[in-house]
Amino acid sequence: MTLIDLTVPRLQRGRLSELPVAIIGAGPVGLAAAANLVERGIDFVVYESGDEIAASIRQWGHTRLFSPWDLVIDPASRRLLDAEGWQAPASRRLPTGTELVTEYLEPLAAIDAIASRIRTGVRVEAVTRLGMDRTRTARRASTPFLLRARTADGIEEFTAGAVIDTSGTYSQPNSLGSSGLDPLGLAEVADRVSHALPDVLGRERDRFAGRHTTVVGAGHSAANTILALAELARQAPGTRITWLIRNAGAVRVTTSENDGLAARASIGRRVDALVDAGLVEVVDRFEIVRLGRTDGGVRIHGARRGELVEHDTDVVVSATGFRPDLAMLREIRVELDEIVEAPKRLAPLIDPNVHTCGTVEPHGFAELTHPEPGFFLAGMKSYGRAPTFLLATGYEQVRSITAWLAGDVAAASNVELVLPATGACSTSLAPDGSAPGGSSCGEPVGGPAAKGCCS
Repeated sequence: MTLIDLTVPRLQRGRLSELPVAIIGAGPVGLAAAANLVERGIDFVVYESGDEIAASIRQWGHTRLFSPWDLVIDPASRRLLDAEGWQAPASRRLPTGTELVTEYLEPLAAIDAIASRIRTGVRVEAVTRLGMDRTRTARRASTPFLLRARTADGIEEFTAGAVIDTSGTYSQPNSLGSSGLDPLGLAEVADRVSHALPDVLGRERDRFAGRHTTVVGAGHSAANTILALAELARQAPGTRITWLIRNAGAVRVTTSENDGLAARASIGRRVDALVDAGLVEVVDRFEIVRLGRTDGGVRIHGARRGELVEHDTDVVVSATGFRPDLAMLREIRVELDEIVEAPKRLAPLIDPNVHTCGTVEPHGFAELTHPEPGFFLAGMKSYGRAPTFLLATGYEQVRSITAWLAGDVAAASNVELVLPATGACSTSLAPDGSAPGGSSCGEPVGGPAAKGCCS
């Protein structure tokens, strides 16, 4: 592992201090970074690829989070909002993605000190150093960053004194193929393959009602979709559901009674009940090799228990998880774990084989530092392929990073984070999404499963 000097903030050195900090992504963590920089008096620019802030969240806005409002509001952002006379939502209520945007992120982004520094419709495609590729070392730490981005006017370039990449992973789904590569034939059936967390009961209802849907994936995004499809099946006769998984069982969904996130355990129980009732067909140990088009849908070619098999369906939902876009970082020096693709120092703390959302240790700038001085991954992207991320964790990440950039090494090093305690979650909510009994996580009664605390 490369030895890195963690004691001297690079932003305070020379011409870098005259340049803004570039924040990539205007989601919850990116805007939290902006709020912390406002409090620190450090200039910044937020580059958002979508036409509006929080573009990714808007795509799954119909889904309710497990985390209540008091865990999804960044402290620095709350202070700025309170100064504007903002009324915070009820602390124990669980927001949907849309509510998170409209009731919190949009008011935050509208604050003058932040609104004036947001550029939407700017997709950063590469980060490097001005005038040098990743192989050049001399004067590297004092050289500005260069961001190349695609905008409505073409290709533009921007310079920055530091970079906080909070661009997330939602736009980079994992492959349907068991090899990690897109299966052969995917392009031919792309119009019949859905993204994760489709709005089955809302704007995309017609795509699924009365049809056979095969959900691919063994995590909570898959389970959420299965529960929504089951509700649709009750409303629209002829709606069929197949759950296709690569392993012998969906261990991340079928959780024990001792699961600290009781709402997550509730999802497993509800899906199990659907399977036991014959409402969901499970096809396990299925490795997708190739996709083909039929007159009415998709033919999935795969291997199961050593034999070649075929599975026909009308629609495929790809709920196989997400991965970070690392191509844009090709010319800077990042040090990533070889398995989960998270920063090397962070990876052991978030290994999904060991940790759940609530057992990740607090961490800050030190665990997120790379051999590229002044560059940080934060938020969901910092977790690579690990699905254990909490918004509260991302907020503490950027608080620590911005403190370090401001030269406050003591504050940056004093990393504290209180996550939901094991056993503190409730299994039910009131119809308005409020969490009874002081619980920290939950899901709406009778509705589709929520997006988890790992949001």
